[in-house]
Amino acid sequence: MLTNIRRRLGVALTVLSGAVCASAGHAAGMQPIVGGESVSLEDYPYAVYLVDDRGNQYCGGTVISATEVLTAAHCALAVRESDLGVVVGRERIASNQGEEVGVDDVWVAPGYRDPLSGDDIAVLTLSESVSAPAARLPRSSDDHLYEPGTMATVVGWGRLFENGPKPGSLRAADVPLVSDSECSDVFRSFDADTMVCAGHESGGVDACQGDSGGPLLVDGTVIGIVSWGAGCAEPGTPGVYTRMSTYADDVRADLVRSTGD
Repeated sequence: MLTNIRRRLGVALTVLSGAVCASAGHAAGMQPIVGGESVSLEDYPYAVYLVDDRGNQYCGGTVISATEVLTAAHCALAVRESDLGVVVGRERIASNQGEEVGVDDVWVAPGYRDPLSGDDIAVLTLSESVSAPAARLPRSSDDHLYEPGTMATVVGWGRLFENGPKPGSLRAADVPLVSDSECSDVFRSFDADTMVCAGHESGGVDACQGDSGGPLLVDGTVIGIVSWGAGCAEPGTPGVYTRMSTYADDVRADLVRSTGD
């Protein structure tokens, strides 16, 4: 069955380039993240979300230093830099917790064209320091974190099902990592060097619109960034994430240059 590939932005569903063949049929309805549960920001204090100039949440992100936030390239480029804000320390969107911080600079991976082509990663330099702790980035010795079948956790404020409502508070869901060969069977544009897949064969649990840019975690390490997928939580179609291990050394080196640490 053919299905449109969509970025997981919260502002709108933007159809990318055409359709792909999936290895299994697609359910017409969606389960609820999708299939996740509400969680405390105390458990994921580095989780943040992006807002536009009207204060609308549309993507997620991860604090990686006092002045740097990791997100997806398509999130960073979705609005003008001057209209981009990062909300830190706020579990419920409607609350007054935490603070909104402006962005002074946006770095996007040089090879980025669109999520399906890979390199869907960006780093935002904040206009002021934040007190949220930094998440751990993978190292070259962390290959075991990407073993197929490993349970990972995706975190965000995205929709409960495709085109559905947003939860209004932080949610998390557990998804198993999928082998590169299985993912390439589902998505012909899958690139194992820059992407990693996660999801249940039966569907029902997944990231969704508004979760883009947020972290995929294994043992507290950011191994992926929510990037794209075919709908939300459909059977036989895992979510696709930016493979953080490919970029971690470059990001870490940039942090050293920017902070002097």
